[in-house]
Amino acid sequence: MHQDLRVDRFILLHGSPHRRLAEYIAEDIASVSPETAVEMRLLDFKDAWDFEEVYGKLLDFARAEPFDPDVEDYLVHITTGTHVAQICLFLLTEARYLPGRLLQTQPERGSLNPAGTWNTIDLDLSRYDSIATRFAVASAESTSFLKSGIDTRNAAFNRMIDEIERVALRSKAPMLLTGPTGAGKSQLARRIYELKRSKHQVAGQFVEVNCATLRGDGAMSALFGHRKGAFTGAVADRPGLLRAADKGTLFLDEIGELGLDEQAMILRAIEDKRFLPVGADKEAASEFQLIAGTNRDLGDAVAAGRFRDDLYARLNLWTFKLPGLADRREDIEPNLDYELDRYAAREGDHASFNKEARQRYLAFATGPAARWTGNFRDLAASVTRMATLSPKGRIDIECVEAEIVRLTHLWSDPSADGANILAGVLPLDALANIDPFDRVQLAEVVRVCRASRSLSEAGRSLFSASRARRSTSNDADRLRKYLARFELDWAAIARS
Repeated sequence: MHQDLRVDRFILLHGSPHRRLAEYIAEDIASVSPETAVEMRLLDFKDAWDFEEVYGKLLDFARAEPFDPDVEDYLVHITTGTHVAQICLFLLTEARYLPGRLLQTQPERGSLNPAGTWNTIDLDLSRYDSIATRFAVASAESTSFLKSGIDTRNAAFNRMIDEIERVALRSKAPMLLTGPTGAGKSQLARRIYELKRSKHQVAGQFVEVNCATLRGDGAMSALFGHRKGAFTGAVADRPGLLRAADKGTLFLDEIGELGLDEQAMILRAIEDKRFLPVGADKEAASEFQLIAGTNRDLGDAVAAGRFRDDLYARLNLWTFKLPGLADRREDIEPNLDYELDRYAAREGDHASFNKEARQRYLAFATGPAARWTGNFRDLAASVTRMATLSPKGRIDIECVEAEIVRLTHLWSDPSADGANILAGVLPLDALANIDPFDRVQLAEVVRVCRASRSLSEAGRSLFSASRARRSTSNDADRLRKYLARFELDWAAIARS
């Protein structure tokens, strides 16, 4: 009936009880608009208010329909049907299963015009700059929230946080955070929970468990709870940590330390949301999202029989590896400011660097001599020491120099992690043939190489003291020859 809206083909969905009404509408359309071809499609619902049924059948219809957007323009009429049907048509159009625009019709109030009015809605948000900008701002706020507001500069880390933000808000599947101790897994897990809570996706608590502290019968009781009298000392019912995380988030840190029995029960609790408390004859239920953390290689643990492969497969859908601080040296400066703010909030005492002291500390902290084996824990402890010892809250060059000595001493024992460093670049049989004295030296060389951006930079760091006494200073060639003694090269170490 609208001169400005030509309809060439009208697909009329109807149920069996409304067949006569559908036929009447088809006849009416033919009388008003003879050029419109009406195609009647039977689509029955047992319950037109059942979201799952309505969405499923409309999805089947959409998938079976031979749409050709290059030939036809499609309008999806959402004014008719139950509210559930309208919502489903909206969702299917938004997801492009129905490749068209939404058509909204309504009577024209105060007018005798029977045609009423119509308008269309295009759900392609990329066409609307203002809306797209608002979504971009909201996404940026979410990623900043996950980073605790720290303006991180490491591109790989920022890309990972962007992906975590998308997964956290769109998925309830388990997430696995890996990385060295002190890399920030626990803090990130809590921020993920707080982000989901701010979006009303979780209502329960954040429950954090260090699995390394769970041993024997106590592990089962702590995780799954127990009934009174289940074992000696069980003087009262205990709900357990899984129950405490109901409708919230359960963070199992160091999940690789769990025993195989606990792993089996955790797997069932993830899949079925049910588990059996110790000593109980009735199952308990808990609807939680799992975030797991580990500094171990769970793939190696599976191969060694220490970790269940089915649980690893369940956890490995969304795996994010957090880099250590030594691999994010450009992020040390913004994290330095963050730790100063944390100190002020915690102690109620503001501290700051003078210009010379800040430059000296950052030069050391971002250079190859700073090992950061404890990652962000080392940085937080370092800032706390300097802020506590600085006179009147002003960290000066003397305070920084003393802290550099402390950190250097802290990291001065190369045997602490030298074996692990060499195991990453040499086969075990080759490592066994190297004298202990040479192992210490080689481990330090490999560590400096990993912390440097090029062979030349590593050479300058390693041979800085002797450079002044030499007529030529080809440090890169000198380092290349040293590595060749152990059948190593720069490329192999960089890859490791």
